[in-house]
Amino acid sequence: MANLSSLPPLRSPAKAGARRPAHGRFAGGAGDDGAGDGPPPSRGCRVGRVNGTLPLVLALLLGGAGALWAASPAMPTKRPAVPQRIVSINLCADQLVLALADRGQIAGLTKNATDTEMSGEAAKAQGIPLLSNSAEQILAIEPDLIIGMPASRSAALRALPSQSYPLIDLATANTLDEIHMSIRQTAAAVGHPDRGTRLIAQMEEELAGLPKPGNGRVAAYYQRRGYMTGTGTLIDDLMTRIGLVNLAGELGKPPLSQLSLEEMVAARPDFLIVESATDTVTDQGSEMLHHPALQDIPRISVPQAWTVCGSPAYTQAARSMAAQIAHIDGNRT
Repeated sequence: MANLSSLPPLRSPAKAGARRPAHGRFAGGAGDDGAGDGPPPSRGCRVGRVNGTLPLVLALLLGGAGALWAASPAMPTKRPAVPQRIVSINLCADQLVLALADRGQIAGLTKNATDTEMSGEAAKAQGIPLLSNSAEQILAIEPDLIIGMPASRSAALRALPSQSYPLIDLATANTLDEIHMSIRQTAAAVGHPDRGTRLIAQMEEELAGLPKPGNGRVAAYYQRRGYMTGTGTLIDDLMTRIGLVNLAGELGKPPLSQLSLEEMVAARPDFLIVESATDTVTDQGSEMLHHPALQDIPRISVPQAWTVCGSPAYTQAARSMAAQIAHIDGNRT
């Protein structure tokens, strides 16, 4: 680990000019309380000149995780071995913190943490303070660990005065290996690395011997208003695991694209994968998924809470998808 006392003091980035990344799974990155399928943004930050010199930007790697201190001129405070006031500022980080930290360690989660349609750990979040992306709320908590995906691009943190807040930047997890990495990093950061090891072992056991009933057939992850999820995403990794081929990849589409009803019918996928929330018509966006032209295409229904983030719910999604394909095939014989 680097010797902090030998390094020059730093100033935190200026409050103004912070840009909030686009929110949502398919925006190419995670927002302050959202989730993203895209690559993690750069962890660098622009620092103004002080006394005619340009301070260095310090990136400390701790236990394999990106640990970043936005340090004041004073000596940075040290993160305790087992943090007691953890704040999560991202929906995906919420789920990992809830799975790996003691409840008493968690001082705040995002506003979506208790939403059962968004989080696979929503039940565990009940009763824990929910934050509204407010710098004042974070300041009042005086956290000894902030976890995000990524934390360093949080608009709320940029609005804080110069402080020494230990931050853990988690990369977006779009594969099982990346989920395991996030689990290890989070478990180490919250002071319970053994829990991370056990959770990964449990996930591997749940996936052991999982069949590939897709047998190379083509599926499309089709959403409200005709959006389709492409390759390099979490749902694409799940498709591959159970033997399906992603229609978006076959058509050369990007990670997120729109496919009209006519184009989908012409493509003739073997399966449509849909969010469970769209199993019934609730709005105009979900109405098109129930068009008569699509009714003959078998459907695999998956809760959004299992796929919005790379989380332990990956195993539930994979097992459910495989079981549904087996059920569909069984009804055909």
